[in-house]
Amino acid sequence: MDHHGPWTVDDVLALPEDRSVRYELLGESLVMSPAPGLRHQRASYRLHVALDAAAQAAEASVEVLEAINVTLPSGLVVPDIVVADAGATADDAVSIDAEAVQLIVELVSPGNRTMDRKLKPLLHAEAGIPHYWRLEFDPAPRLIVGELDHGRYAERTTALPGVVTRIDHPFPMKIDPAGIARQ
Repeated sequence: MDHHGPWTVDDVLALPEDRSVRYELLGESLVMSPAPGLRHQRASYRLHVALDAAAQAAEASVEVLEAINVTLPSGLVVPDIVVADAGATADDAVSIDAEAVQLIVELVSPGNRTMDRKLKPLLHAEAGIPHYWRLEFDPAPRLIVGELDHGRYAERTTALPGVVTRIDHPFPMKIDPAGIARQ
């Protein structure tokens, strides 16, 4: 890659599509991470399906999407799962603005622990995204449910494996992380 100077959102969006790597822009720095593995993809798909079913049952005007570009005031991220206002996804755009995002879900893999636990929650909170969930795999699957509170995410619930946990926001659903993370 031949690039000089700080990166911009337009620079990143102009990169050729490459399914083996994810490109994100944090500040003016390009961050590349490898495509997720099978465990991650299985869990992402199952959680996507569960969220979509819950959204439909609640008649929420949202769309649940996987691995799409979200433009933040401080850059561009590619969350594992995004729940966005349906109107914001009507166009066939390359990215959606953070203002239209109700929930971001990150699935923590060995190569992105620090990003998903520390940096990304700060960036998403700064952008005003109301809900941030994090699915941890190790030592056992658990879903940490965060809600924006005074500019940072406060953990509201931790769904543990083998226990069906009710989550009320952004729409009601019940979940057992063991079923999401099973092989």
